Amino acid sequence: MCRLFGITSDEPLSPLVAIKALDVMKEGHDGSGVGLFMTDLAGELEPFKGYPILSGVFTQEGIRTLDQFMMEFGFLTKHKYSIRPTKKPPRGTPARDVYLIRSYEYPYEWEGLSAEELQNRLVEIRVRLRRLGEQNGSMTVFSFWPDVVMIKEVGDPIEVADYLGLDRIGLRARVIMAQGRQNTNYAITLYACHPFFLQGFSSMTNGENTAFVPIREFLSSRDFVGYTGYQSDSEVFTHILHYTVARLGMNLDAYKHIITPLTDEELKRHPDGEFLRRIKHSLRTLTIDGPNCVIGCLPDKTMFMVQDSKKLRPGIVGGKPGQYAFSSEMCGLDAAIPDRDKTKDFQPMKYDTVAVDALRKEVKRWSQWEPCTRPA
Repeated sequence: MCRLFGITSDEPLSPLVAIKALDVMKEGHDGSGVGLFMTDLAGELEPFKGYPILSGVFTQEGIRTLDQFMMEFGFLTKHKYSIRPTKKPPRGTPARDVYLIRSYEYPYEWEGLSAEELQNRLVEIRVRLRRLGEQNGSMTVFSFWPDVVMIKEVGDPIEVADYLGLDRIGLRARVIMAQGRQNTNYAITLYACHPFFLQGFSSMTNGENTAFVPIREFLSSRDFVGYTGYQSDSEVFTHILHYTVARLGMNLDAYKHIITPLTDEELKRHPDGEFLRRIKHSLRTLTIDGPNCVIGCLPDKTMFMVQDSKKLRPGIVGGKPGQYAFSSEMCGLDAAIPDRDKTKDFQPMKYDTVAVDALRKEVKRWSQWEPCTRPA
């Protein structure tokens, strides 16, 4: 079991809001990792959110390699917001040199590129940096994307947050996702910490995925450089989301149908049964086998939650206009938004998708029994 928390707010928030929500769910994570995803940035980083921001952990040697690499590709540093710990790390957390958050100006040679080509090149840069770092452990790269910051570390979430000084005024965002990890199947590494990210899509999972290997092989064969890594079976949730929306041109409702499809008997009674049957059979390899609760974020800042077909992991959403949260447990909601109307809290069940868009006016609910949006 892990614990998840996400919040979307008109008012910019400190990441400590999410960390404190994880802390009250402490029995559900064991200190094997904490991860933060932040977008719709505010504070010191808001003026630079239109530029690609590199997030990762670097040694001094890694910084030198990074500087040389980025200079060769024509990237000029726009703004630095790095974290250099000044005290002893908490027990279980390795000592590291720099938690890098750095924005760059685009190379002038990239002017005139289509949005798709520019986005693909950003992914290629991130993957190349990751591979450079894996050669000697000098760089661990989480994201390289406009308006996104990611921080990951091994350790207890509240202790790591104190160690890194995540309460600093300049670090603020309107959309924040955080996971407290309880390791079950894979090594304890930074790349295995949730949330995961790809081209504006992010997700984190509490659960297991016993179909990981065939899903990984399917995605790896799609001829897209971003479908790589996979040091956790949960990373495929993010990549399936990206594949569904960015590559197939379908919507969030199709994502739910792909990872947890209705049974063949249920499809016979569905208004779009024949269309969904074709999706299920052609993308059967992407069906998730195992209990899970997924919280994710789309490029348009919509936050959502979906459950497995048996509702075997906890999840709840609640809040008020202007601020909503998605949490593994109700106590997480209580810690972050204590003044909400609790009678409006909602626990998604096996057919449900719940989402809050960037307007943050309401929680939208959708059932798999409703008509499915078809690609244009």
